[in-house]
Amino acid sequence: MRFMIIVKSCDEFEAETSPAPDEALMAEMVRYHEELAQAGVLLDGSGLHPSRKGWRVHYSADGKKRVVDGPFAEAKELIAGYTLIQVRSREEALEWSRRFPNPAGRGKEAVIELRQLYEMEDFPPSQPLEDFKKLDARTR
Repeated sequence: MRFMIIVKSCDEFEAETSPAPDEALMAEMVRYHEELAQAGVLLDGSGLHPSRKGWRVHYSADGKKRVVDGPFAEAKELIAGYTLIQVRSREEALEWSRRFPNPAGRGKEAVIELRQLYEMEDFPPSQPLEDFKKLDARTR
């Protein structure tokens, strides 16, 4: 089972002009991710640039697309980073999430969210699914 630990953004992360995290926090994050790696459950993880460096593609009902440049309002609704893990159960993912360091730093408010990823086996058989499986095999 794969889970994404999503670090929710905040005004401080969105205002950041360069990635200069507190050294103690960075060391805590490194230790946590080393533990994940040593346990064999870490797949990937990274921080994201503030939304002002991104864009969104909006799809309309008539099939048109519109690109909207950041920044985006409501920082708490944005994602600042993620860690992708593969574990045996929801309970194991929950245990790892409880150990995740506060991404904003000790004594500050922050939120992480966990979401399970769909696996190919979750979908009913179809030709497009078989094509996705072939593509997935080539990219691993």
